[in-house]
Amino acid sequence: MKRFTDLGVKPEIVKALEDENLYNPTNIQEQSIPAIHEGKDLIGMSRTGSGKTAAFGIPILEKVQKSQGLQAVILTPTRELAVQISRELIKWGKYTELKVCTVYGGVAYEPQIESLKTSEIMVGTPGRVLDIMEKGFLKLNKISTFVLDEADKMVEMGFIEDIERIIQPMPKDRQIILFGATISGEIEHIKKTHMKDPVTAESALHVEKDLLKQYYYEISHHEKFSLLVHLLKKEETDRVMIFCSSRSTVELIYKNLRHQNIRAEMIHGKLSQNKRQRVIDGFNKGKPKILIASAVAARGLDIQDVTHVFNYDLSQDPQEYIHRVGRTARAGAEGIAFTLLSERDHDTFDQIMRRYNIPAILLPKESFTPLRFETGVKKRFGDKQDHQHRGSSSGGYKGNNSSGSSFGRSQAPAKNRLASSGWNA
Repeated sequence: MKRFTDLGVKPEIVKALEDENLYNPTNIQEQSIPAIHEGKDLIGMSRTGSGKTAAFGIPILEKVQKSQGLQAVILTPTRELAVQISRELIKWGKYTELKVCTVYGGVAYEPQIESLKTSEIMVGTPGRVLDIMEKGFLKLNKISTFVLDEADKMVEMGFIEDIERIIQPMPKDRQIILFGATISGEIEHIKKTHMKDPVTAESALHVEKDLLKQYYYEISHHEKFSLLVHLLKKEETDRVMIFCSSRSTVELIYKNLRHQNIRAEMIHGKLSQNKRQRVIDGFNKGKPKILIASAVAARGLDIQDVTHVFNYDLSQDPQEYIHRVGRTARAGAEGIAFTLLSERDHDTFDQIMRRYNIPAILLPKESFTPLRFETGVKKRFGDKQDHQHRGSSSGGYKGNNSSGSSFGRSQAPAKNRLASSGWNA
């Protein structure tokens, strides 16, 4: 197994990495660091949690020169990811005396502009970077390295024109490093227009198939919440992420879990920057141990030690599904993903399983107490009255409850619906 010294990483960076118990580069780091050292443009195809931040962050810390002005710009789609990358760079560069500034919207300009004056590396979101540039506080004519992290997400969020305008004043010989999960037409345009014979680095796996155990239930939509609560109380969970398809569902699950005396936090795009950061920091410390998230808000955040993922709503995007379940089963640890399939989800789930060939087992039906699910707790949910429905009118989702869904227990799965397509669970 290689060590960072084998990749030619400078001793002061290696020392800082070892302070964080990081000794061996990941697959994406082994491919990326030498190429970036050589000054090559690079396209990295990598999921969150694969070590992509260090893949570009380490060589940038080695390349920039102290007290020589701003030399590297890293763009990210979200404020949280910008803050997270900055924190990592500061930790890994603590023996270099290099300064990193973070710029993003929703807060005052002045402290960010002051920090920018003395920094060698800037991490920011496209909108705020462009604002500062157009106000005359940011000169990019000496930039030697430009990074687009989560580039596919920035394209989805409509930042492509901002990115083009940010690239324009940079020197023609600057190095461009682009990381994303997929390559869209817009990213192909950036590649052809602005990059010079880029090399490609790619994670070996999107999910750790040997460590990830996937289960799914076939459940009617109005019984989902009752089953979720049943599983949260039954499973031996340590740290849990529950994914929902929309902000409104995130809020409803959060409020209804509170009614069941289950402590949880939530994150979605409409929370304030300070609130989101507090939630992320708290969850990473296990306070509380359950985080309910919309996919957009959670994308790119390096949340550690997740033992269980619950897909309350199935993503219609196969790549997004992989991002979700890839939150667990990391760094050699086992992880579990439960997906609650309602009637409309079956075809999509079949397609995802065939595409990625990752085993999923249909679990036997459970017996649980039907719970009241309030859908109109406040007027902002679109109704002046409190609307409620119960998990079931027949006393719960009953069936073969002799074995249940205990992880780690030897059990014969119910007939897998996917077996008929020639796919083995």
